Amino acid sequence: MYKHFLSIADLTKDEIYEIFDLTRSLKEKTRRREQHHLLAGYTLAMIFAKPSARTRISFETGMYQLGGHALYLSPQDIGIGTREAVKDVARVVSRYNDMIMARLFAHSHIEELAEYSSAPVINGLTDYNHPCQVMADAFTILEHRGKVEGLKVVFVGDGNNVANSWINFAYRVPLHLVICGPQGYPPDAQTLARARAAGHSKIEILNDPREALKDADVVYTDVWASMGQEAEAEKRKKAFMAYQLNRELMSHAPKNTLVMHCLPAHRGEEITDEVMESPNSIVFDEAENRMHVQKAIMVKLAGKA
Repeated sequence: MYKHFLSIADLTKDEIYEIFDLTRSLKEKTRRREQHHLLAGYTLAMIFAKPSARTRISFETGMYQLGGHALYLSPQDIGIGTREAVKDVARVVSRYNDMIMARLFAHSHIEELAEYSSAPVINGLTDYNHPCQVMADAFTILEHRGKVEGLKVVFVGDGNNVANSWINFAYRVPLHLVICGPQGYPPDAQTLARARAAGHSKIEILNDPREALKDADVVYTDVWASMGQEAEAEKRKKAFMAYQLNRELMSHAPKNTLVMHCLPAHRGEEITDEVMESPNSIVFDEAENRMHVQKAIMVKLAGKA
C-alpha cells in the first residue's frame, strides 16, 4: 500500500483501478445522499502556494462528505520553502493533522514534504505534475467510454504538468497517447523516456494538430500559460494559436471525439466557446469527478477501504 499520493507513476495498474472502483462507489453514495463518513474525526491540512478554486472546493467539500474536517492554509499562512523550511512544515503540520494536501510550485517541495511528514501527503499540483487531475480525467473517460485502455488520447497544447501526468498514466495503463504542440514546448524528457521504455503504451510527440486528431477518442487541452508563466503569455499566445480547439480543428477528429479541459479555461484562446459547449464536451463531468477521485484517494491513504 502506498503511503503518499505524489505521482500516478508511483501506483501500480491494479492500484489505479482500485481507486476507480472506490470512486464509483463513493460517487453513487454522494448522488444518493447516502452517508459515508469513512473519515469521521480525520483532519486534512490543505497547503496552497498556488491558489485554486476547484482544488480547495473539491478537497474541502469531499472531506466534509467523508465526515472529516479540512483546514485551508493560504500562501500567507505558510510560506513553504521561503519563510520556513519544508521539512519543518512537514513535521509540525503532520503532528496536528491526519493528512496533508499541498498545491505547490516546486515538485522537490512536495517530495520533501512527504519525506518528513508522519502523515500521508497528497499532491494537489506542482509545476511538474497534476496527478489528481489526470486520475479524474481517466475516470471520466471510463464513465463515458467504458474503458481507457487502448483509446487514443490527444493532448493539444503545452507539455506541462497535466501532459506529464498523462504520460505517467500511460506508463502504467496501456493506451495511445499523443502530445501535440509547437516546437520548444515539450513534456518532461525523463518522464517520456521512462514511459516509452515500459512499453505499455504508444506515446507520440507531434507538431501537426490536424494529424494528431485523426482517429482521436479524446482530445484534451489546457491553458497556454500556467500560473507563474504570466510574463510569457503573449509569446505563448502566438506560438499556440494554431493549436486552438475550434470548429475547424475539431473537423479533423471523428464526430464522437470527447473534448476535455482541466479548467480554468481561457475561452477564445486554447478553446472556443462553441467547442467548450458542444455535446462532445465532458469538461464539467471531469471537474465534478475531481472531488470523487480525491475522496477515494484520501480513503485509501487512511486505510479505510
